[in-house]
Amino acid sequence: MSTVSGPTSWRIALPHTAAAVPMARALIRTAWAELTATADSATAELLTAELVANAVEHTHVTHPISLVVQLLPTGWQVEVHDGGPMLPGQPPPHAGRPVAPWCENGRGLLLVRALSSDCGQRPTAEGKAMWFTLRTGQ
Repeated sequence: MSTVSGPTSWRIALPHTAAAVPMARALIRTAWAELTATADSATAELLTAELVANAVEHTHVTHPISLVVQLLPTGWQVEVHDGGPMLPGQPPPHAGRPVAPWCENGRGLLLVRALSSDCGQRPTAEGKAMWFTLRTGQ
C-alpha cells in the first residue's frame, strides 16, 4: 500500500458568480488526478457543480462561497460552504416529492442524494456547509 504524499485536502474560495461552477469542477479534477482517486470523478464533478450552483443561486452575493475537498480513509468528502441559512429539516427539499418534468429546478439535491454514498448539511460559523461523500471505488 502506498502512502499519500502531498495534500489530503483542498480549499478554494469561489466567486459568487456562474464562474464558480467550472472553477469547482476544475478543483475536483485536480484533486482526483493528484491522488489518482478511485471514486468516480465525473460523479464528483456533477454533484459538486450542483451544490455550487445552488450556493450561487440561493445565497446573497455578499455571502462567501468556498469548496472543500477532503481525502478520507474510505473515500472523499466534498463540502460547499456558503453564508445562507440551514435548509429546513433533513433531508434537503423535494425529498420524496416528484418534480414536474417541465420544472427547470428541483433535481440537483435529488441527484446528490441518489449518487453519493452519503450527504447532508451542517451549520458553520458563516452559515452552512452542504456535503456529500463518495466511497473509494464508487
